[in-house]
Amino acid sequence: MKKRFHIATENEILAGKVTDAYFVRTMEVLEHTDASKPVAMEIRAGALPAKWEWAVLAGVEELVFFMEGIGKPIDLFCLDEGTLFRAGDPVGYVLGDYKDICVYETAILGLLCQASGIATRAARCVKAAEGRAVLSFGARRLHPAVAPLVDRNAYIGGCVGFSSVITGELLEKNAAGTMPHSLILLVGDTVEATEMFDACIHPKTPRISLIDTLNDEKFEAIQIAEALGDKLYGVRVDTPASRRGNMLDLLKEIRWELDIRGFRKVRIVATGGIDEYKIIELNPVCYGYGVGTSISNAPVVDFAMDIVEINGSPFAKRGKLSGRKRLLAQGNSYKDREIVFWKGDDPRQSQDLITAKTSQGVFIADSPSADQIREYVLKQLASVPLESLR
Repeated sequence: MKKRFHIATENEILAGKVTDAYFVRTMEVLEHTDASKPVAMEIRAGALPAKWEWAVLAGVEELVFFMEGIGKPIDLFCLDEGTLFRAGDPVGYVLGDYKDICVYETAILGLLCQASGIATRAARCVKAAEGRAVLSFGARRLHPAVAPLVDRNAYIGGCVGFSSVITGELLEKNAAGTMPHSLILLVGDTVEATEMFDACIHPKTPRISLIDTLNDEKFEAIQIAEALGDKLYGVRVDTPASRRGNMLDLLKEIRWELDIRGFRKVRIVATGGIDEYKIIELNPVCYGYGVGTSISNAPVVDFAMDIVEINGSPFAKRGKLSGRKRLLAQGNSYKDREIVFWKGDDPRQSQDLITAKTSQGVFIADSPSADQIREYVLKQLASVPLESLR
């Protein structure tokens, strides 16, 4: 039967079908020769996108599931999910006979590269917001099959919420969102549409009205605030680029007009074209942000997976440092790390941030929840200087 969606199934991924062709050719050689040997393969990004100073490791939960699912005697060592790391830091190792690893390299990297990029961009936006709310609104910007991937990694990156309903079901949380432009267009009036929303939707859902559909944002904000009074939680501005002009000035004008009429508690939420740099610019007047394309289309972290050890001896290709390494914590910051050669029974092992996750393909560590990973990321972000975003 012909596939109707151009995606790989879970079974196809675990069967190694999502692989690069040259690994299939390599397996043909290994099956007819004795070339395969026990190896240690290092996972590392030599550089980070856009010269980012740090990134967030994500995708570990799926990687551990993958390692169990393929049923191979492989050991996985890596950083805990949510750990901040620098370009050049080893983030993990895969140990086993090469023939058991070969066709899975493509999937292993794919599970980490995109998830880490999304989590990092989310964390950068959260850091830029300096305590203001950041929500992930990017599910519509990628194939629907990966909507949970986007929103789950945005959440562990620090976002307070996400828009996709399916992610809410997976994480047992309510998806965020109020009204689209289409509702206002159907009704034909922003105030009337907001009043309908207020009358129909659960009382615990914040009353946030979209104010840029039909008329000037300032006057829409005033009219809605006067109509809903204390029930109005906030207004959302999603002004199209053709009407936007100076966004900061526009939001300042809205804030001024609401404040002088006694609506100081009405919050302003900005969406549309938002990234960490726009957040820093709009912070003086915004309560929160909905970030879409910037998070969902975040650049991937370009991890590579290279042999650094064969038969227990250091060995690597040109341009790579051979041998397994430890990543030692010298303090609480991602900057306070030391990379040292792995010597087996080393008394400094307790400092090593790279720890065992699977042994012979079986999960051997507790799996943290998305909430626990998110708290871990936020704790690290607290000590990250805002200047690191620039």
